[in-house]
Amino acid sequence: MVRLVHVTTVPGSLTFFHGQVGYLKARGMDVWALSSPGELLEQFAAREGIAVHGLEMPRRITPLRDLATTARLWRWLRDVRPDIVNAHTPKGGLLGMVAAWLARVPVRVYHMHGLPLMTATGLKRRLLRWAEMVSCLLAHQVFCVSVSLREAAVAEGLCRPDKIAVLHHGSINGVAAETAFNPAHVGGTVRATTRARYGIPLDAEVMGFVGRVVRDKGLVELVEAWQTLRAEHPELHLLVVGPFEPQDPLPPEVEKLLRTDPRVHLTGIDWDTPPLYAAMDVVVLPTYREGFGIVAIEAAAMELPVVATEVPGCVDAVQDSVTGTLVPPRDAAALTEAIRCYLLDPELRRRHGRAGRERVLREFRQEDIWEELYTQYMRLLQVRQH
Repeated sequence: MVRLVHVTTVPGSLTFFHGQVGYLKARGMDVWALSSPGELLEQFAAREGIAVHGLEMPRRITPLRDLATTARLWRWLRDVRPDIVNAHTPKGGLLGMVAAWLARVPVRVYHMHGLPLMTATGLKRRLLRWAEMVSCLLAHQVFCVSVSLREAAVAEGLCRPDKIAVLHHGSINGVAAETAFNPAHVGGTVRATTRARYGIPLDAEVMGFVGRVVRDKGLVELVEAWQTLRAEHPELHLLVVGPFEPQDPLPPEVEKLLRTDPRVHLTGIDWDTPPLYAAMDVVVLPTYREGFGIVAIEAAAMELPVVATEVPGCVDAVQDSVTGTLVPPRDAAALTEAIRCYLLDPELRRRHGRAGRERVLREFRQEDIWEELYTQYMRLLQVRQH
């Protein structure tokens, strides 16, 4: 039986593999997961029926602690003896690839979900760049979640072009568009219930944001656009789904506006997102950098148009003028205009929403990505055994 270990920095990232683990287990693989300890890790173990191991891994680069963590990870891998280690995100990738290399794991895979170095500067950028290069160097195979992210990684000189690939049409796990993210299953009553929960009138228009509530996600520009549009549309509401994070905080005045505006509704962490998408009319993702833009294809599966930025990752998830609108990053005026177009034209909203759902069903079925991932795992094992 082939033993596979997924390594992530934080257990929240393991939600990316929902459904995938069961598929690989059904194909005869023994799947394990290693991440920072906590309730989320235990929940993942119980839900997916797999063995997990908790190992504290701070997201920040902390050289001395990271050396100790790598040593513990190496000892654990030596005991567990996996055939494949698949490590994710910059920190998990670096520690996972170094420890797997030291433990002589037969197949080492690094999964690139995004490039934080794209918006970093100075020493931090150099450190992040070095971490990515080491992860790519020690991996036998690098997978990128989007074509544009792969192009950016190659252009930055992080990885040889022949070693880095995109599974199917991209994304980490596709979208469950036939089940969870299906507007036919999450119908009008859910829309009404969700709106009632947050005090949003049923006849109001709602723009939505889903993601970490941080500066990098373009919240400064989103709030600027919101202030203009709320004055033009007295019936407009803003629904913000996701956690405020201290690593990349918003300017105090932006956070204060989000927390005090009676027409802004903050859900905090709530990853049962289909009912929340059901309450929205247009989804906005004004991010400065992205790996793929999973929110954009989840929203598309729910027949919502998406306004996103023209950055790597988003350009794969949104087809400009077909499933949504792409605008330059950090451009509040362009963002405002794109959202305004959808607010003024319900037919355009419906047209782009329908086109988005059709594309998700065509290109981002989960089973297609799982099948290709399994095939790649088997290919890599065969290559390493000869």
